[in-house]
Amino acid sequence: MKIDSQYVKGLIEARLEHHTFSFQFDKEKNTLRVEDKETQKGVVLSLPGITAKYQEKKEEAIDEVVYYVEETISAMKKEANDIHKEKIFPVIRASSFPKENKQGVKFLIDDHTAETKIYYAEDMGNTYRLLDVEVLKEVDLEEIRNIASKNLSSLQSVLKQDEVAGNIFYFFRANDGYDASRVLNEALLKEYEQRIEGTMVVAVPHQDVLIIADIRNEVGYDIIAQMTFQFFANGLIPITSLSFLYEEGELEPIFILGKTKKSGSDENENRT
Repeated sequence: MKIDSQYVKGLIEARLEHHTFSFQFDKEKNTLRVEDKETQKGVVLSLPGITAKYQEKKEEAIDEVVYYVEETISAMKKEANDIHKEKIFPVIRASSFPKENKQGVKFLIDDHTAETKIYYAEDMGNTYRLLDVEVLKEVDLEEIRNIASKNLSSLQSVLKQDEVAGNIFYFFRANDGYDASRVLNEALLKEYEQRIEGTMVVAVPHQDVLIIADIRNEVGYDIIAQMTFQFFANGLIPITSLSFLYEEGELEPIFILGKTKKSGSDENENRT
């Protein structure tokens, strides 16, 4: 039997095939890269050195390599899944947003409204990763909720106010990825509820804006409907083109048709 790099490569792959690993053989360098498919992190093995050890120590040499690969990739995977609690935030998504990642692992999701769901994310600087149920092995879901809420409330808001046809509109646009998430800040909503003279309407058309409207006349409903749809159509991550009434701490989606609001009770709004 010829003992060479190809033979040893086959032994290593056979011992590791029960893992979710991929293998890439570099013929020119005579190396084998073993990589975890989920994290895409891995190690590169120099086959000539392992082959020399195998000729001397036989299966013991393969045992050592397998142990090294499994422990190293496991540590890399744990590091990739480590949670930096100070960077966890809630993010609002449409109810139709995917419920699991590409590997089929379910995201952490909480109910919000009929149109929206709450996801949780770890901020990575210029982007973030949505947290999935795997993180529950490290931290409790209720703790994640509490941490995310606390971190959200600590964010500074960038506010623009506008008046159109006697109605007041407040736009929250800090462009930090969590503008729409501010709709989850109950203290913020309560604060603006005290300012509102008419009807309080809230909109989260896309990820990077929260609109709070003080609707003081019928025209205001048309304006908020058109405004929300325009933001929704132009948003990088659209959420919903519907607006919400804010009453007694609850958000209720509303359909605004024409210049009046209609409902099943012949009132002026159609609610779902």
